[in-house]
Amino acid sequence: MKTQRNLPILEVYGSHEQMGQQIGETFKEQIIHSLENARVLLADAYESLHLTWEGAQIQARKYIPFAQEAYPQYVDEMLGISEGANVPFDEICVLNTIEAVTSDALHLTKCTSMAVNQKYTKSGNVLVAHNEDWVPEDEPDVFLINARPDDEPPFLAMTYGGLLPNIGMNAAGICQMCDSVYPNDSRIGTPRVIVSRAVLGSTSPSQAIRSMVAPLRAAGYNHLLAHESGELYNIEVSARNFAMIYGGEEGRIAHTNHYLDRRMQAIESDPDEMISTRVRYHRAERLLSENDRHTVASLQGILSDHINLPDSICNHAVVGDPLDREKTICSLVMDLGERKMYACWGNPCQNEFTEYTLKT
Repeated sequence: MKTQRNLPILEVYGSHEQMGQQIGETFKEQIIHSLENARVLLADAYESLHLTWEGAQIQARKYIPFAQEAYPQYVDEMLGISEGANVPFDEICVLNTIEAVTSDALHLTKCTSMAVNQKYTKSGNVLVAHNEDWVPEDEPDVFLINARPDDEPPFLAMTYGGLLPNIGMNAAGICQMCDSVYPNDSRIGTPRVIVSRAVLGSTSPSQAIRSMVAPLRAAGYNHLLAHESGELYNIEVSARNFAMIYGGEEGRIAHTNHYLDRRMQAIESDPDEMISTRVRYHRAERLLSENDRHTVASLQGILSDHINLPDSICNHAVVGDPLDREKTICSLVMDLGERKMYACWGNPCQNEFTEYTLKT
């Protein structure tokens, strides 16, 4: 028997700072809890990272001038979150640069993203699916945001704690899923979370891709980009390089946490550690290919898959080193034609999905 747990959702509107304030005021408890979790994580991993909470704040500050120059509106959102939750701005900066300040030692390699376009869906709509995997302690802090910015398209996105939202879809038909990848050319620059937040403000695929590869970025994600027209891309990004993998013609696309492009593989850090992500990628590819009429339910089924447990698509790897522990804390399927999101709080094998609609 699965549990029905509805994710909290908040409608925000106005300027970027105003939206941040609304998020901070409403989810103050979750933001403070996520900050406590981050402090404990750094303390538990001190022998590996040699990084204190105070040191993390110092490191995080180095990234903010780059973000301020590239995307001041999203720095304003972070300021609003800190003001609304009444927590120090420097601490919100740590949450939004955590991968950078830990030098990617948080080798969390279990996220899975996939999409199918009209060729392979029963409804004729583009469907996108994602399992968000992170430390188990942050699962209580997940929530949804339906935003109506003054200067950008409305969007519906998932986030947790004090992180800027970046996983979701907008009213221009743009959808983004992010998977961590591990390049060896990382540098101080615009943080990945802020770069990916900018994608939700895009009105076309090309604008979204330009945001992903913004100059002077600190590193990069894989951005699985889907558009309501059926255009599908994996944009694999590092600090200084990127690759575009087109999936629109094939009609199916998937990604996990290793680079697929050969040029990007050449700058991958510790590729020998990436065995489980490769197993998961091929499993997702196979399951996508076995159905030529996918539905929301069929993608929910793939997201619940347990082959290679605990390092499976539905992730249960909660035991081990503090830097490696993680689980699926949220599972999403989105119908871009209907502008609907089906969100599951926690592992999809144990919890039901709830339907949400992008409000414009």
